[in-house]
Amino acid sequence: MNTVAEIFPPGEFLRDELEARGWSQTELAEIIGRPVRLINELIAGKKAITPETAIQLGDSLGTGPELWMNLESQYQLSKVRSTDGLIARRAKLYERFPVREMIKRGWIEASKSIDVLEQQFLAFFGIDSLEAEIPFAHAAKKTAPQDLPTMLQLAWLYRARRLASEQVIAAYSADALRQALPRLSALLSAPEETRHVARVLAECGVRFVVVEPIPGAKIDGACFWLSGSQPVVALSLRLDRIDNFWFVLRHELEHVLQRHGQDRGYILDQDLETVVGGQVSEEEAVANTAAAVFCVSADEITNFMLRVQPFFKEERVLLFAQRLNVHPGIVVGQLQRRLGRYDLFRKHQVKVRQFITSSALTDGWGVVHTV
Repeated sequence: MNTVAEIFPPGEFLRDELEARGWSQTELAEIIGRPVRLINELIAGKKAITPETAIQLGDSLGTGPELWMNLESQYQLSKVRSTDGLIARRAKLYERFPVREMIKRGWIEASKSIDVLEQQFLAFFGIDSLEAEIPFAHAAKKTAPQDLPTMLQLAWLYRARRLASEQVIAAYSADALRQALPRLSALLSAPEETRHVARVLAECGVRFVVVEPIPGAKIDGACFWLSGSQPVVALSLRLDRIDNFWFVLRHELEHVLQRHGQDRGYILDQDLETVVGGQVSEEEAVANTAAAVFCVSADEITNFMLRVQPFFKEERVLLFAQRLNVHPGIVVGQLQRRLGRYDLFRKHQVKVRQFITSSALTDGWGVVHTV
């Protein structure tokens, strides 16, 4: 049964008004100073009521112009074919999810059908309805509201988890990962050595994936756990620099070694460069310290700064890096953090993404990984 009220053209209401007053169409035309033909066309529904006509009708009939404009608007809207809620459904989808970004990356297939689009988002996030809460992991510990990831971050995390879940590698061993740290440290000397990271981590049972950052998400990396015991390290390479890569990687590996986030399923690290030295949780402080020491020994960098400050000449930095057998960009990164001088010797902070993505399971930068 159709419960929508039938909408009549304004002319029918105008006819009723004339009959109630005993006026003819000619009399109304004389009152408002318009042709009789106009009144006839209004009543027949052949002409729309304009704002000027609405004012004249309102004045002559004592109703006010708003009545006639509202009647005309409702009638015109009723003649437009209904979209059956399709536009509202599409707007709701775009309001909640980064639709364009996910389609651009190939995570969601573009479709003109709203039904197809909705089903893809339900499948991507593993939810039964578009209004459902989207938990990244079944957690024993409740997460504080302020710590909940944004939808941009959730989309990135879900994509990283999808990639990681398809990897078949050795069982995780914390002892093997600790023993592998010196092997990783030996790779600090040159940017191209980063291509070995994925293999070293796989041998320890750590799944390593790289997902291009989503603008606005501010994710540097994440540590999360599959089935509660299988660690994954996911990086965004948001800052494509040798020092940032090694700092973020070692930061996430410390989370793995300490089993951080295992109780809630994940640790999400965002904008690490700006929070180092700031107010952070105990877990993050532990990971920051481990990452900094891994890049350059705390004693070494402290002694170096005491010897040369306030004159941090480039040749001294290069010689110091050479003695430690690490790339100069890594030393520069530590100096920048300690001094708060992020403009210092930036030319040495070389890019590494091309080497990392040549061996790591990667999604992004124009390459869509099909899973």
